[in-house]
Amino acid sequence: MTQTLAPHESLELHELINFKTLCLAKSKLMQGMVFDTDLKALMQKDVEQSKRALAELTSLYQDAPIH
Repeated sequence: MTQTLAPHESLELHELINFKTLCLAKSKLMQGMVFDTDLKALMQKDVEQSKRALAELTSLYQDAPIH
């Protein structure tokens, strides 16, 4: 059985992907401006988690045909 997305689900997933992409870009950009090692490590952890979340969201979006 093929999983499908309703139009509103597709839109919401697309918005989540856009938001997470923006957060990832901002975290990566801000790392260059931070000198505190603890904060930089926390920001790097956020970058890694965001990449994993984006990969998961993208796979959901690609695997489910849209009505």
